[in-house]
Order: sequence, then C-alpha cells, then structure tokens
Amino acid sequence: MNKEDYSLLCDDLYLDMYVNTELELPSQRDTILAFFERIGKQYPSMSNFYRRDQHYYLEEENSSGQYRWAALESSRIGSGIVNPEKFAEAYSQGKFVLELIPYMLGVNFLDIDSLDVTIGMDFDYWGNHDEVIAEALLGTGPLNCLSDLPSSRIIDCSPSIVVSLSEDNRTQARISVESKTTIFDPREKESAGGPDKFISLLFTIRQYPQAGEKFDPIKSFEKQCRLAEELLAEKIAPSIVKPLVNTIAQKRFI
Repeated sequence: MNKEDYSLLCDDLYLDMYVNTELELPSQRDTILAFFERIGKQYPSMSNFYRRDQHYYLEEENSSGQYRWAALESSRIGSGIVNPEKFAEAYSQGKFVLELIPYMLGVNFLDIDSLDVTIGMDFDYWGNHDEVIAEALLGTGPLNCLSDLPSSRIIDCSPSIVVSLSEDNRTQARISVESKTTIFDPREKESAGGPDKFISLLFTIRQYPQAGEKFDPIKSFEKQCRLAEELLAEKIAPSIVKPLVNTIAQKRFI
C-alpha cells in the first residue's frame, strides 16, 4: 500500500517526534516565547499558543481535523501533524524543530536521553473496544483461552510490546493498541463508546544514543523515519491495522 493511503484505513493518522532530555528544559518566559515564535515564523498558521500546567503548546486551528502542533514540556520536546497530506510534511517539521533546539533551548547531544518517531492511528468504534482488539489480534490464540468460560467477557485488552531492533538494544520498536473502555463499567462503552470512541494504535521507533559516540539527532531522525515507514508497510499494516479494520467493519454490520 502506498504510504499516503494509510489515512483510508483509519479515522485519524498522526506522525509525532519527541526528544526526551536528561536535564530539565528552560522554563524562562523569554526563552519559551522565542522558541515558539520561531516555529510560528516557519509555519504562520501555527498561532494557537497555550499552557497546561508546566507544558506549553503551539498549534494550528484544528476544527478541520488536520493540524500541526509543537510542545515543550519539562524534559521533552514534541512536534507532529495530525492527518498530514504526506508523511514528508511531518518529517520536514520534525527536522526543523531538531535544528532549533541546540540554539534556542541549549539541548546538545549530551542532553538527549532518547529520540522517538511515532506513527499513530485512531479507529472510530462505538462499542466495546476490548472485544474488538481481542477478536482482531488474539483470535483463538493462547491468550484468549478464558473467553469460552461461562459468562466470560473481555473487559481489559490493550496489548503492548517492545522489541529491540539492534544487538545493543539502543534501537527499539514499541507497538501498542489502546482500548478506551473503562474496566469499572464496560457497559458504558458498549452502548455509547465511552468518553473516547477511538481505538488507538501507536507504533514508535526509539533511538538511544550510542555509547562513546556523538549523537546526531537529525541523522537519527531521518533513519528512524525510514525504518518506521518500512516496518509499517511490511509488518504493522498487514498484521495489526487490517485485522482491526476488518473486525470493526464486521461488528458494525452485526
């Protein structure tokens, strides 16, 4: 499948980049405003600035469902696009933010704990998310062995796995599928979808700096983006995305 066609499989598609730092990031007013002002100059439509606790955000207006965002937290810098027309848009924005942070936030290679590239998908389903995930991904496998007991019902199923992709364990992939069904009252979502009607799939490539080497975040980011796309096409889409889509479609017509 062409990479630009993934949006046809889900209701929302998003590509995020996060830089996780060892030290706390600057919290001075002038530094924060200057950082977001520079991003705003590059992307003038990003003009919605706000604060939540000690986290700061700059976003585009999002009523259309497609928007850019950037975030500055106490020890994490984020950037991404929701429903981009092309993956390259998110990659270009992430690279731009990575170019800014050494000069505007004082983040150098010593300060970077890890770098994340995440591809996320949301699937709209007004029903029991746990049952959909279990049926799509567990099937008749051993983890679903209790489902045939009298009165049994799956009420919590949000599988997550982390896989090392390198011998030194510094390149990792994380796959998680998140149900929004509440364990305390699964009937709530059964009838109305609960507070969030989306099943979420998150696929992250994380890179930790190599010991004894100067970490180049831009070079690593480009490599992680290529790897994420490759694994999405070869592994994640056929093995996870399509079974979820097919199961949701079947249940909608029952």
